[in-house]
Amino acid sequence: MSVRTATASGAAAALLGTCFLLPAAQAQATGTQDRPVVYAHRGASAYAPENTLAAVDVADDLGVAWVENDVQLTKDGVLVVVHDTTLGRTTDAEEVFPGRAPWAVKDFTAAEIAKLDAGSWFGAGFAGARVPTLTQYLHRLERNHQKLLLEIKSPEIYPGIEKETLRVLREEGWLDRAHVKHKLIIQSFGAESVKKVHALRPDVVTGFLGTPAVAELPSYAAFTDQINPSYTTIGADYVAAVQKLKGAHGKPLRVNTWTVNDAAKAAQVAGFGVDGIITNNPDIVRDATR
Repeated sequence: MSVRTATASGAAAALLGTCFLLPAAQAQATGTQDRPVVYAHRGASAYAPENTLAAVDVADDLGVAWVENDVQLTKDGVLVVVHDTTLGRTTDAEEVFPGRAPWAVKDFTAAEIAKLDAGSWFGAGFAGARVPTLTQYLHRLERNHQKLLLEIKSPEIYPGIEKETLRVLREEGWLDRAHVKHKLIIQSFGAESVKKVHALRPDVVTGFLGTPAVAELPSYAAFTDQINPSYTTIGADYVAAVQKLKGAHGKPLRVNTWTVNDAAKAAQVAGFGVDGIITNNPDIVRDATR
């Protein structure tokens, strides 16, 4: 969808049934208070189809400034925002393109992917939602005055994806001083990918997705600013061990944990001292950690 729809807003209101205070959310998102920053995982993906513009808009409706997404490369080299390396789970690719199994993102052109319905699987109210390109996604974030935690997905499949991601970010104005300092983080499960981003643009904040052994943390600190582990793999001692070290920009390493979707777990990991929480339910996590 190219503009915010009444359907998306209505669905958010029906599911949430309440109002949220933007000043508190904005203070949290900028890290100005002693509570974790909340990141909307693939957008507000509990309330709208993941990684779509509708999910971005619902996060904005909730007053959530930071949005997380995933980027991959199409067959013709266009960056698209989609999580799985195959299209079957979140689009109608199997119906539109029968015989193209396993429907890998890398085997389809951007024009082919643009034909797919990325919303109906989630709910009838989102029928017709599309897989956005990274450029389209950045435009929506800019319009909403939101910030981006961008994951380079499966970089081993896409040689050169780091350079292409930075190229698009630069062309769309996301590598100027203001964006780099306040509005952008690039992360990946691939340590080599994070290293490449850091080498190409040392000013950009980066994160490594995973839980390295404490003894290995100094080697990661040389090229990243964040260690972003699953909440199931951490405790207070691990978080403290990470935060004792200084990252690539000379500041204490931060810890953003994922994917925390209920109040009890949110309160627990907040108690561990994490800096951020990545969640499908940003409203629930925000309220639980106030």
